[in-house]
Amino acid sequence: MANLKKAYKTIVKDSFPEDMTISFGDQTLKYKKRTWQIEDEGEEVERGLRYGENPGQEAALYELINGNLVLGDVKLIEPGNGLVSALDEKSMVQFGKHPGKINLTDIDAALNIIKYLMDEPAAAVMKHNNPSGVALGKGSADAVEKAFMTDRLAAMGGCVAVNRPLDKAAAEFIAANYVEVVVAPSYEEGAIDILKERKNLRIVEIPKIDRLGDYRDMRFLDFKSLIDGGLVVQSSMVSRIRTKDDFIAAEVSSKKGNPTVCERTPTDEEFRDLVFGWNVELGITSNSVIYVKDGVTVSIGTGEQDRVGVAEIAVTKAYTKLADRLCFEQTGKPYNEYKLEVEKGAADADKLKEIDALAAAENGGLKGSRMISDGFFPFRDGVDVGIREGITAVAQPGGSMRDKDVIMACNEANPKVAMVFTGQRAFKH
Repeated sequence: MANLKKAYKTIVKDSFPEDMTISFGDQTLKYKKRTWQIEDEGEEVERGLRYGENPGQEAALYELINGNLVLGDVKLIEPGNGLVSALDEKSMVQFGKHPGKINLTDIDAALNIIKYLMDEPAAAVMKHNNPSGVALGKGSADAVEKAFMTDRLAAMGGCVAVNRPLDKAAAEFIAANYVEVVVAPSYEEGAIDILKERKNLRIVEIPKIDRLGDYRDMRFLDFKSLIDGGLVVQSSMVSRIRTKDDFIAAEVSSKKGNPTVCERTPTDEEFRDLVFGWNVELGITSNSVIYVKDGVTVSIGTGEQDRVGVAEIAVTKAYTKLADRLCFEQTGKPYNEYKLEVEKGAADADKLKEIDALAAAENGGLKGSRMISDGFFPFRDGVDVGIREGITAVAQPGGSMRDKDVIMACNEANPKVAMVFTGQRAFKH
């Protein structure tokens, strides 16, 4: 019988060149392949990525080393700003299982969210280039635990990234859970020793995270390869929302001259969550709708084809994930494992009913949350989903043919729900 596990342990020898040059008319960008000196099967060898998205797929990581590209009025990011692409042996504090493409793109996806959250300690837990949880905190440990526990199941085997030095308390929490990658600008004394107890954990240090806020306005080239060998090239998105003052009042004019206006303005606390939620939303695969509260994601709906559907999926996830968290905290076991024991008569059925009742009473933690959408609501049914669960405020791009209906949904809610427009869409594919 074939050893199926071996495929996941094998570092693929790639055939990609050491250097790569891309010409844009009379402008040229030069890249250098990133490799590391590692020990593989008892030998000291030089290797690049373990493999691509799947075992057996050749892959390579390249760092921009020369060339300044200007397209129209936009000057793109210059050499010398490497983050993930600049990881050397020193940065890889512990290789653990040698990193593959997804490990490094998860780090990059986390940094692409955290770059908007640099004013406070923040943590992002990534899985397949989407966040399972993002949180602001009093410090790295507080932020990590909040981000991880918002969706404990999805966080398993994920990438944990923080924007402050990772302290011992955060290291202890991470070491007590199954995590594939941890990345920080630095590590406080003793933290690395704790993390190294997990031999397969990839421990990464990127000092430039300290100035990650500088990257929020740096544009880069975004490539999409097509099945026919062609390319779609676009410049990266820059968010227009920095503070509450950048939001636009939810208002739509009519031919009769009587505008429809959202009757309630967000409070300062709601605005804080709406800014936070929009910053997280920028890093999520569309169509997406998320719910946030007190600087923490409550539930994240990603990558659906219809907006009302993703709003509903995020609600279902909120109930499911809160029940799992409550079950784990009260019994030490995941919800599904405990439920199986109940079905076998080996656990207390009343305890499971109690947990379900607690999750339902809190509407999965959605009561008092804020709803953020990366695209406008084409119908009011999407925002109605959130209103039924007790949201208090909404942020969305605006610009729908039915903005009036969506505004009226907020005005008709009891109590009334606040809503603002972002004035830009945040699709990410």
